[in-house]
Amino acid sequence: MATYEKLTVPASGTAIRFEGGQPIVPNDPIIPFIRGDGTGVDIWPATQRVLDAAVAKAYGGERRIEWFKVYAGDEACELYGTYQYLPQDTLTAIEQYGVAIKGPLTTPIGGGIRSLNVALRQIFDLYCCVRPCRYYDGTPSPHKRPQDLDVVVYRENTEDIYMGIEWEATDPVCLELIAHLNDTVIPANGKLGNRRIPAGAGIGIKPVSKAGTQRHVRKAIRHALGLEGAKRHVTLVHKGNIMKFTEGAFRDWGYELATTEFRDQCITERESWILGNLEEKPGLSIEDNARLIEPGYDSLTPEKKAAVDAEVKAVIDAIGASHGDGKWKAMVMVDDRIADSIFQQIQTRPQEYSVLCTLNLNGDYISDAAAAVVGGLGMAPGANIGDNAAIFEATHGTAPKHAGLDRINPGSVILSGVMMLEYMGWQEAADLITAGISAAIANKEVTYDLARLMEPRSEAVSCSGFAEAVVRHFGG
Repeated sequence: MATYEKLTVPASGTAIRFEGGQPIVPNDPIIPFIRGDGTGVDIWPATQRVLDAAVAKAYGGERRIEWFKVYAGDEACELYGTYQYLPQDTLTAIEQYGVAIKGPLTTPIGGGIRSLNVALRQIFDLYCCVRPCRYYDGTPSPHKRPQDLDVVVYRENTEDIYMGIEWEATDPVCLELIAHLNDTVIPANGKLGNRRIPAGAGIGIKPVSKAGTQRHVRKAIRHALGLEGAKRHVTLVHKGNIMKFTEGAFRDWGYELATTEFRDQCITERESWILGNLEEKPGLSIEDNARLIEPGYDSLTPEKKAAVDAEVKAVIDAIGASHGDGKWKAMVMVDDRIADSIFQQIQTRPQEYSVLCTLNLNGDYISDAAAAVVGGLGMAPGANIGDNAAIFEATHGTAPKHAGLDRINPGSVILSGVMMLEYMGWQEAADLITAGISAAIANKEVTYDLARLMEPRSEAVSCSGFAEAVVRHFGG
């Protein structure tokens, strides 16, 4: 049993454990919670009220959550001392009990931790950030058809530039590294020409590994396997047209995983074209099929034509029998899109996408952009998931000027709680909350951030009032 400096473990309850990366959840799990800074004083009590009510209604006392308060951010410094933003007690509790939930945390000043959120992800190797973005009827949105967007963003959490390997321009290590690159590495690489890193530049490293990529893509594909119909679709989002050996490798390693480990359950977009062409035109020649999948085929060099022909033949030989005759239509579709294109397409044709699997930085941008379509970060949940722990969290900031006023929207943390319940397998309780939120919004019982955008403008309810409205609308 772990020991704690300043924490008191609940008198009853059982730890969640993990087997093969999956949680084994008892009926009385102990779940650490971090209240959060700023408006955490308002939104956490509202969230706990909703979660407890849903569990009680769904299971009639057979299941319950034993909450374990732990500390991070400014609240931790008040208890543990200056700059103790992330005390060992909190890390021990999350390690021991496996699943945790938290409100928004402040960015430390002068304490040696750049971001508490990033630190938690890296400490517990929570390599998938999962951000669902769906619309609840009645939520004000700047888009004409926000209901068309229903995606889950899988953002890689531990690599890319968020790894934090960087040096400021005046750092001696930075100066030495620039000199080495300019004087030795770049001249030795004939493809880089006369490029030079300019004086006065800061330097950052962007690591993207095959292992890190494929474990992330694996979770995204497994998520899609649990969906139905056209939603069984994973899009690898990247900027591989420019960053060929990092973002481009992410794309290639993602396809490799899909077509090896998940070969019987996945089809790539190009493979679907090849098999679809044969289904529409039985007896289609290899060359004519190649013309249909490759624009400008007849203008290609003989070598490039041969490569496309070989691709078509290889697909038909390898999976024609197992995936052909329309069988591929029930499988998970895996395709890829350039990151900047996705920013447009989630606005212009969002219904074409389901699971967006991205690297760290792109996922940060895309998840916030998608959230804006369906009502903003106040309604955007998030989870950070690894093989031995999971932390569910608010996706917005601390908004300290609103703290203690009982007016902020608790939707982000409540919906993160829904994700937590789903992750635990407590779907009945999760569904009650989803229904309650939908009905509360449709009935215009919303906090000021949504009320002021409604037409006609609605009368706002308080943070705690919204929680009560959600519970009241569980129904039944």
